[in-house]
Amino acid sequence: MTWLETARAIEALEVAELDAALVGALEARARPAPVNFHVPTFKAFATSEISGCGKSAWPAVSITGGSNHRDEVEYDAFYPTIRRIKDAFPSFRIAMHTALVSREAAQRIEAAGVDVAMLDVIGAQDTIRQVYHLKRPVADFEASLAHLTETSLKVVPHIVIGLHYGRLLGEWNALEIVARHRPDALVLVVVMPFYAPRQRPFETVPSRAVGRFFLDARERLPGLPLLLGCARPPGRTKVEIDAYAVMAGLNGIAHPSDGTVELALRLGRDARVSPACCSIAIGDEVLACDDGTAAIEVDVDDYVRREATGRVLRGIPVVAG
Repeated sequence: MTWLETARAIEALEVAELDAALVGALEARARPAPVNFHVPTFKAFATSEISGCGKSAWPAVSITGGSNHRDEVEYDAFYPTIRRIKDAFPSFRIAMHTALVSREAAQRIEAAGVDVAMLDVIGAQDTIRQVYHLKRPVADFEASLAHLTETSLKVVPHIVIGLHYGRLLGEWNALEIVARHRPDALVLVVVMPFYAPRQRPFETVPSRAVGRFFLDARERLPGLPLLLGCARPPGRTKVEIDAYAVMAGLNGIAHPSDGTVELALRLGRDARVSPACCSIAIGDEVLACDDGTAAIEVDVDDYVRREATGRVLRGIPVVAG
């Protein structure tokens, strides 16, 4: 059975209109690898396949503030408190969206005890100017990534697919920037058009274009964990994007659509469920804890037995570390 036939046989994926040529290309270049399904508990989440995630399994604490006109977030006032927290609770994981940083700023983040640094990498000058309204060159985004990867921080950059009003423009350049600096993982998200201002709406990125970029990213970064983050358009587009993510061999998918777990199992991928944010990169996997206890493996034989009796994966327990 081809991958397209397999996908079409899954009831939850009946809504998806998958591109046959793209699915064929993904199948021909398949890179089988385990996949982690991330269901961070800062958001209520359940599908017909996954539920039972405890509300406090992965608590999230957010420091909210804006960037200045140079795309710099002025975190310095918070570093002493972060340092005290890390000293008192060494296993408490802290992830930070850094925005643009100098070498000295990256070192201050490291000294504060932050575990994971996240940064949006933008590869098109027109997008920086027209969408972000910043007077910073693409080179500053690469320099910031370079400064962060020079530290002991786990570095997990993000690429927003379709950031230029729903069109792909600088994504491949951003991919090259990431490839030159080899961070710990890369998170891919897809622009969500309903957040756009009415006077300058965003188009919904075609799922086929997203799937094609998944394939390009997987081939350009063969040894790097690639993760599909929480942000992507809802509805049928999300179902199709998630299916392409499984087929492209992405290592992690946050808040998977119905049918995504079944597709992964039917394509022979080992699947695990974790209550952690996908940006928490620890070691070779993207999990909440070093020892992997925050994720459980989904047993394919058990899944087949459940399906035969009309029972599916709903009710999978999620073990918190």
